[in-house]
Amino acid sequence: MRNLLLKGTVFLLLSYVSIPLLAGPGNIAPQATITASTELNADFNARNIADGVIRIPNNGEWACLGDTTDWGYIRFPWIQLEWKSEQKINKIVLYDRPSLRENIAGGKLLFSDGSMIWVNQLPGDGTGKAITFDTKTVRWVKFVTTDGTGRNLGFSEIEVFPSPEQFTDYVSMVDPYIETNRGRYFFFVTGSRPFGMVSAAPHTRNKNQNGGGYNYNEQHILGFGQIHCWMLSGIEVMPAQVSVDPTKGEAAWKSKFTHDEEMVQPGYHRVYLQDADTWTELTTTERVSFYRFRFTRNMKTQILANLGGYLSNSTMANADVKKTSASEFEGSLSSVKRYWGGPKDVKIYFVVRFDKPFQNLNGWKGTRQMKDITTLAGDSLGIAAAYDVKAGEQLQMKIGISYTSIDNARKNLETECTTWDFDAVKNESQKIWNDWLGKIKVEGGRADQRVKFYTDLWHVLLGRHKINDVSGDYPDRTTGKREGNFTDAVFKVKTLPRDANGNLKYNMYNSDAFWLTQWNLNVLWGLAWPSVQDEMSASMIQYADNGYLLPRGPSGGGYSYIMTSSPTTMLIASTYMKNLLTKVDAKHAFEVVKRNHLPGGMLGSAADIDFYTQHGWWKDNAGITVEAALQDWAIAQMAQKMGRKKDYAFFMDRSAGWKKCFNPKWNLLFPKDAQGKFLHDDPLSGSGWVEANAWQATWAVSHDLPGLAKLMGGQDSLAAKLNYAFEKAEPSNFVFGYTDGYVSYANQPGCSNAHVFNYAGKPWLTQYWVRQVKEKAFGGTTPDLGYGGHDEDQGQMGGTSALMALGLFSVQGNAAIDPVYEITSPIFDTITISLDPKYYSGSQFVITTHGNSDENVYIQKATLNGKTHNQFFIRHADYARGGQLELWLGKEPNRNWGTVSAK
Repeated sequence: MRNLLLKGTVFLLLSYVSIPLLAGPGNIAPQATITASTELNADFNARNIADGVIRIPNNGEWACLGDTTDWGYIRFPWIQLEWKSEQKINKIVLYDRPSLRENIAGGKLLFSDGSMIWVNQLPGDGTGKAITFDTKTVRWVKFVTTDGTGRNLGFSEIEVFPSPEQFTDYVSMVDPYIETNRGRYFFFVTGSRPFGMVSAAPHTRNKNQNGGGYNYNEQHILGFGQIHCWMLSGIEVMPAQVSVDPTKGEAAWKSKFTHDEEMVQPGYHRVYLQDADTWTELTTTERVSFYRFRFTRNMKTQILANLGGYLSNSTMANADVKKTSASEFEGSLSSVKRYWGGPKDVKIYFVVRFDKPFQNLNGWKGTRQMKDITTLAGDSLGIAAAYDVKAGEQLQMKIGISYTSIDNARKNLETECTTWDFDAVKNESQKIWNDWLGKIKVEGGRADQRVKFYTDLWHVLLGRHKINDVSGDYPDRTTGKREGNFTDAVFKVKTLPRDANGNLKYNMYNSDAFWLTQWNLNVLWGLAWPSVQDEMSASMIQYADNGYLLPRGPSGGGYSYIMTSSPTTMLIASTYMKNLLTKVDAKHAFEVVKRNHLPGGMLGSAADIDFYTQHGWWKDNAGITVEAALQDWAIAQMAQKMGRKKDYAFFMDRSAGWKKCFNPKWNLLFPKDAQGKFLHDDPLSGSGWVEANAWQATWAVSHDLPGLAKLMGGQDSLAAKLNYAFEKAEPSNFVFGYTDGYVSYANQPGCSNAHVFNYAGKPWLTQYWVRQVKEKAFGGTTPDLGYGGHDEDQGQMGGTSALMALGLFSVQGNAAIDPVYEITSPIFDTITISLDPKYYSGSQFVITTHGNSDENVYIQKATLNGKTHNQFFIRHADYARGGQLELWLGKEPNRNWGTVSAK
């Protein structure tokens, strides 16, 4: 999704790349026995190449007992790493000694499998050089030097990385680099826990989207922002030489880096900043970012905290900073001038604490630098913590944030991050990520498919960030004068309710819009993380309790009005219909949803809602017509379950209005004006749609596909027309711009299309096209390919991709009286979903496939808990009890399986 006021976009065609560029696994060199030809002395022993101390002269290095002669002889050394058991590896990074007097210029890598790789042009300044190769199964690897200059040749470090076949943890499976050349500012966030308030990461481009934020192609890091939120950013941190003038901005303090020296994982980031001569590591708790800097030479350095100016999707202004001790400062800033709308001013409060006293605490404001400050206020300013450091010295920094007060920022810091043990916090963060990602365990399939799957889940669990403090305090900006998509909001601090045990009932969230999440997040969260769906629903209802309206995409505790209709309705309805709504009263939730579809609610203006109620279509917009109709149907299902007959009748009647937009000339839906005339006659035009066209979005009447089939002349006609659309879209890998093409999986409106065939009596076509889309639109695992290149939107495309991989979906968004999951052919052999005992009576649900391959995409037969299963769906009620779904797959479709219709 995007700002509806923007016009035009660029679309790119995708091609599938089978070898993934991996980012996540940890270095296994420390686990090896290390031997070398010679060692200079005890301080330069061979074990130093696996000690993690890198690029620091005469510190943590291995050097041989060297020799040279005046006639040119050099003693060329070797070094070997050997493991107790076989290892599957695909990358080695070599760091020469940083001294320019000695340089291993070249050599060869020998492997125990008998293979060899030549290595040339090793940088002489210690910069890491990555050698990547197809997976090798080895017991040992040996580097033999064949060229060099100097006497005591050696290495600062050798890092060896396992290939995906060997990964034993889920964190290693995640590759944050995937599609970073196209992602938005908030797409790449290594410094975060699931849904954490802090979302810290470096950025290489200071722009919002279309390659904004961290872009893999760039060669400089501009800074580390602590907040990568939907319409929120702030507190940019960067180490720099003391000679850098911070008044010159990012152009002055940016630093060159290489991916060869970088580690990017959920909960951890390591990178060497060449211009700052500083290793920078990042991890977080939920509300605290934690940095560890290691300096590689004796120098004067400064840790910059930029608190003013544009940062990717908003502007930092009106900062107010106070020095509170010899190693701490606190303050606040305003996040203003944000893209897309929202509260005009969102205050971000912070406490910054170092583990060593400053030598000086300096500042800048505009073009002026100031020494030894105690306070600083205004725009375009920042703080510089100055230190005199030695080579190898470490400095650590914590940043606690809050959206309510400085006191709460400090409480967040002191409650969540009580230690200066960086590794302990990193390990805890990654354990949490492993626990969350491990709720769905997949086995089989290709290694790149597993990498993509867990990267999908990472995005599903990464976006949409908490805004409440550990105390339960949160910002409320739901009231105030609305001006377009902005609000001159009144700032209040409110506190969340607690349960009988004193625990917070739920959290409050910033969030990208929930627009069309019925086809991804609402389904996937409920499968493996039902507490998330429960919490998100409760949070949105709390917003409505504060400001009457259900948010579309809340920001800073207020409304953004991004996108259309009232998409949160589908989230709450599916939560209730699956019996997952436990954190708020269901009857109250219904009243909130209902009023948001009546005049005065989030659905639209009072005049537009009145027109829609009276005539059945949304004036001038078929896209909103379809959205509103589906949401009305979901409300009707809630009403039916609650026994509210009048509400059921009203919303069911209104949910049928989309039929008036049916154009028999094209057998597709078209937008109508106020007089009931079609706006145009072009089914590929985006006019009167929301980021779609008639070909893409007609199928989105998920609640009444039988009614659509009837208008089209029957199920065969519907299936033939939709199949034609997929055939037209296949050469472009089912990816088009916002309003182009016949089928597009680069944006939300098309996310259900391949599954519609199930409801047209041809489930084998769903099985075929889902596999094609999964491979071609979502199969990429490179910085260029992965999510269709347009709108991943905080997990929505990742969620769609993951559901396709699992072979489960819900066209109706789990909002029916009896919610179901449509079955397609999974890409894995075994899938084990752990069921949350607070919500489900079963312990796990297992999906097993037989005969799975890239060619065997068609379901031949199925059993559910050992009994023959001929329906193309399973009921949510059966899923909740746990059990096993077994699928037998083949190359040819079984046209007799799965033709029993859903209720």
